[in-house]
Order: sequence, then C-alpha cells, then structure tokens
Amino acid sequence: MKKVFPIFLILATILVLIYSFKKKKKITHFSDEKIEISTISYDSINKMKDTHWKLKWADEFEKETIDSNNWTAQVVKAGRFNGEWQRYTNSGQNAYVENNCLVIRAIHESDKHGLNQYTSARLHTANKQSWKYGKIAARIKLPQGMGMWPAFWMLGANIDENGGDTPWPQCGEIDILELYGTKDDGLIESNVHYADASGSHASMGAESFQLEKGKFSDEFHVFELEWNENELIWFVDGKQFAEMDISSDELTELHKEFFILFNIAVGGTYAGRPDDTTNFPQHMYVDWVRVYEKVIN
Repeated sequence: MKKVFPIFLILATILVLIYSFKKKKKITHFSDEKIEISTISYDSINKMKDTHWKLKWADEFEKETIDSNNWTAQVVKAGRFNGEWQRYTNSGQNAYVENNCLVIRAIHESDKHGLNQYTSARLHTANKQSWKYGKIAARIKLPQGMGMWPAFWMLGANIDENGGDTPWPQCGEIDILELYGTKDDGLIESNVHYADASGSHASMGAESFQLEKGKFSDEFHVFELEWNENELIWFVDGKQFAEMDISSDELTELHKEFFILFNIAVGGTYAGRPDDTTNFPQHMYVDWVRVYEKVIN
C-alpha cells in the first residue's frame, strides 16, 4: 500500500497537467482570438494600422503673386454658365495674393444690374495639378449676400473645355462647397454631378451644413473632402456632414483624375440676382489648399 500511494499521486498530477494544457490551448485558440478582435472599435483598428494622411501637394500662397505653376485664371464670357451675370477675367483686380491668401474679388463694374455688369475670377489647376483619391482641404473665408455663389470644387481632368475629350457631365463634378446667395449665408452645400446610363445629367447630394451661429463670411473655416474608391465624405471644421457611396458601376467618371477650382459666380440660375442690398466688391479668401494621400503602415 505504501508503494501504491505515490504512484497514484504521480498519475493524478499527470492528469491535472494534461487538463491544464488542453484548457490553456483552448483559451488561446484562433477562433477565440477572432471573436475578441471583432469587438475592437473602428478607431482602435485604425490606430493599430497607423492610418494617417501624407501631404502630397499644397499651395500656401506665400509668394507675392499667384503661382502660375499651379493656377490658371479662366477667361469666360458673361452668361456662359447657368445664366451667370459676371464675366471671368485674368485681371489682377479679380484675383491676387494678399497677406498670404489667395483673394478672388467680385466687382460691380457699373451702376446697373444685369448681364456683363460684373467681373470675377475662376481659378483652376487643370493641366497643371490633378489627383485621383485622397483628402482635399482648404481654409476659406467666403463672401455673402444676395446673388453671390462662391464654390470650392473639382472637375474631371478630361473635360473638353480645358483640352480634354469629354464633355460635362460625363467628366464628373464634385462640389466640396457651394454657398447660394438665395439661401442662408451660414449654410453651404455639397453635390456630385455625373452622366447616367443614358448619358443624361444626374446628380447626388445637395447635402447641407448649417453653422450654429453667424455666417461663413465672418471668419475662416476648413472645408475637407475625403475621396476613395468607395465613398466621398465631407467635413467642415473637422465635423462630418455628408457621405456618398460611389462604388456603383454607373459612377466610373468619379474614379479618374480631377482638378481643383475656386470661383465666385454672380447671379445665375441658383444664386439669385444681386440687388441693392448686395455690397460690392465681395471677396473669397483662401488661406491654403492642400491635397493628402492616405498611408497605411
């Protein structure tokens, strides 16, 4: 009996060790890890992947004049787009750099209201700078008043008006911000324009962002667009206000290179007509514009 007891203890110890080993393996089994990982928040996953944005291009407007390597002032007759009253010029009176800002200036050239009585500027990066996907951002102070229609937007680089082979809307258009003078000066909208399967104009959006107080002409705000193969996401001062799914096969034009535009339109189909309550000149100030690419380490 004295010899049997130690043997029993040895066998019992072995069984305990085997059981413990199996239990330990079960805890660290892949299926258990997968369940645990699936409960991690999206933000935590992003931190794990070290997702960030890398600056790809920028204009900080630190030179004395507008950088011709980046920008062209498009010359357009009054009435060509949307019944707008202004003519776009390449004059230094309508677009210039001042205090490290790009300034677009809409001027009332006479004491009359109507077609060709106003001048303004429409600057773009076509044939100089264009991008496919990324974060496009700018810090802007907008004009105000009836008939004002400032915009920060993008067009497909293949558009025919700048030497491409594709008309609008087949080229695609992404409006990062538009402010309509017929509406609240504290409200901006985002839109997307494209051609549907029949080749006709179609659009998505008219998503709006309303300031809690004040106007967009009171101070600078940062307007951002995040653009990838699946979606467009809009932000004002870091707050998301719109999101659109662009993964449809019908939206192929939104998956090509685009260029940036800044302009102030006067009058037109959507902005109403300036009247005696609209003060001139009106200004759009752009502190900086930047394009980032997404990096995942």
